[in-house]
Amino acid sequence: MQNLIEIYIQEVTRRLPEKNRSDIALELRSTIEDMLPDEYKEEDVKAVLEKLGNPVALAGGYRDQPMYLIGPRYYDLYISLLKMILPIAVVVSFITMVASYFIQYNGEQDFVNFITTLITKGIITLLEVGVGVFFWMTIVFAIIERTDTSKGTDPLTNSLSKWTPEDLKQITYVPKKRSISKAEVFGAFIWTAIWAAFYFNADHLIGRFENRGNGLEFVQPLFHQDVLIGYWPLVVTIIALEAGLALYKYVKGHWTNRLAIFNLIVESAAMIVLLILFLNPNLFETEFFNNMANTFSYSSTQLQFSFISITFVVVLVFAVISIVDGFRKARIK
Repeated sequence: MQNLIEIYIQEVTRRLPEKNRSDIALELRSTIEDMLPDEYKEEDVKAVLEKLGNPVALAGGYRDQPMYLIGPRYYDLYISLLKMILPIAVVVSFITMVASYFIQYNGEQDFVNFITTLITKGIITLLEVGVGVFFWMTIVFAIIERTDTSKGTDPLTNSLSKWTPEDLKQITYVPKKRSISKAEVFGAFIWTAIWAAFYFNADHLIGRFENRGNGLEFVQPLFHQDVLIGYWPLVVTIIALEAGLALYKYVKGHWTNRLAIFNLIVESAAMIVLLILFLNPNLFETEFFNNMANTFSYSSTQLQFSFISITFVVVLVFAVISIVDGFRKARIK
């Protein structure tokens, strides 16, 4: 019963500005408790919540700004779909743009100019896709709003039906510390796109650069590209797993035990693939470490071992932190 009250308050306050949520939550909880009898039952809670009405409508009464183009009947559904579709469209477009741009890069362009151009095109792509999705979603809902013949005014739920207190039972109460931000999901997609692009173009992106007057110029690769490409089925599997994990995070919106286990599987698989790569003696360009040995007071063998050890340990530490953090957040009540 108490959980129904907390979920109802959550459904109201999550639609309000962050700065007002705490005060309104306290006010709303006090109002509900005053309306309930001393020894109340679930039916009493439902009756009070029914009297207060749909949390979308109640939240609308607390908001300072009115809804004009999309009316209250469709506004919450419109925002929910926009929040779901917009990030997916932006991420897919950005990943496609980054991948295609890296594939076209042949190493002749100055690396700094290459990165600058990539960032500029990335921003333009994000703006174009974002504006496009926003425009067409708004047009579609504006048309629906004006062609609706039901004459209803009560906000619709995501299932396109009238809200009742029973709908609260379909919603999980999520503490703030368990939630997954859109920025975290977006960052995961971007990180996957970046490291995948570097992997498949390592022969002219990862290695030694020199300043040749016109800017930094790539002069020597660190890896044998043909050896890297030989492991492409494993790498593509990791890419698919990471993309699936990010999408699962977006859909769930909060940490669960299943999500934490999925995260454990993905991180473990990535570490295993990295270990397999590092165990291949032909992975690295020998000349790269020979040239670096002239700069440092170590042999090329020592430098290569140090690079492998440090890289693996750093990646392992971040993987362990991610795994532990996932299970820790999944247990928060």
